[in-house]
Amino acid sequence: MKIISANWVVTCDENNSIIKNGAVVFDDKIIEIDTLLNIEKKYPNIEILNLEDNSVLMPGLINSHVHLEFSSNTTTLKYGNFMSWLNSVIKNRDDLINKADKKLISTKLDRMKKTGTTTIGAISSYSFDMEPCVKSPINTVFFCEVIGSKGDMVDTLFADFKDRLKNAKKFKSKNFIPAIAIHSPYSVHPFLVRETLNLARVENLAVSSHFLESPEEFDWLHKDEGLFLDFFKNFLGQEKAVSKPMEFLNLFSNIKNLSFTHCVEASEADLEKIKSLGASINHCVMSNRVLNNSKLDLSKLEDIPFTIGTDGLSSNNSLSMFDELRNALMVHYDKNVIDFSKVLLKAATLNGARALGLNKGSLEKDLDSDMIAFTLPDEVEDMEDLPMQIILHTKFVDKTIIGGEFV
Repeated sequence: MKIISANWVVTCDENNSIIKNGAVVFDDKIIEIDTLLNIEKKYPNIEILNLEDNSVLMPGLINSHVHLEFSSNTTTLKYGNFMSWLNSVIKNRDDLINKADKKLISTKLDRMKKTGTTTIGAISSYSFDMEPCVKSPINTVFFCEVIGSKGDMVDTLFADFKDRLKNAKKFKSKNFIPAIAIHSPYSVHPFLVRETLNLARVENLAVSSHFLESPEEFDWLHKDEGLFLDFFKNFLGQEKAVSKPMEFLNLFSNIKNLSFTHCVEASEADLEKIKSLGASINHCVMSNRVLNNSKLDLSKLEDIPFTIGTDGLSSNNSLSMFDELRNALMVHYDKNVIDFSKVLLKAATLNGARALGLNKGSLEKDLDSDMIAFTLPDEVEDMEDLPMQIILHTKFVDKTIIGGEFV
């Protein structure tokens, strides 16, 4: 049993509770959370780790959607338009993947830990990132991704996917949890979607999918036209989309932990369906911005929780969740900066845990002891301002606790 105290304990619970001069009693789970005064009275014989002045203790950040296999990209890929970016990914894919070796991915994971991330939802197309994820202290929900829209290739593609999933399951632990990703409605044949989701239901695996990320995808899925038409004709000999958006969403019934990423072009009917599925939306604001896609309209997400993801370095310049939170705060300039900061911290913690099906994301009794501690540059006079000041001023953390252990 350990006790840690801070000037501010930010719980990120349903009520956005904050305790001034608080303390947390924990082992691998959180045992109790209260004011330091009450904890000292109740546990007089246990040494307390008292953090510095202006210290903050809060749940570790949860990056619900990240691609690690393209972590070698900096200035190679083309931004400013989704199709230009996609063509540049295809052109440079092999080179970027070869450069993103295990050492590089491990370095990126370590930096993510130093910037406050304790859990990731890693979308893996090839499983080249699996070993670094297994070895990292960061909790990983490892989404083995299925992709392929050609009907004559579905058996081969499904067999390859099952092999990667089977291999991931060999490393299953409390810190490494295999899961399933469906790439997108435009790139996965309905047969593959159905069979993959059947596996998810039988094995109770979390599922994630990209959905309506760009105007080009919207035009292709709804009207079989636009810039995707030339792309699919040239690469796959296809002139029609394999799925319509609602047909695709209808396949996802009875998936327990389900999330869709981006959804910036989703219609009200699409969003109503996502809501009925009990799914979350992974919001990757920086990726949407650099690819010149729309901004997710958060006002339309009534009763649909959203999480925060960085996406990969193929469409971002940072995997830091604090960088992503700052970007979200600035991009959604229509939101009140103080109130929206509370929403964002909860999205990056509790909402992420729920989307991934994890027992963490908030400082509450019996939840996993995943915490980060850091120091603000000066005093915060008004507690109401604290979430905003955390987002504005935090770049690195001083202490990281995962599963009750300092890492």
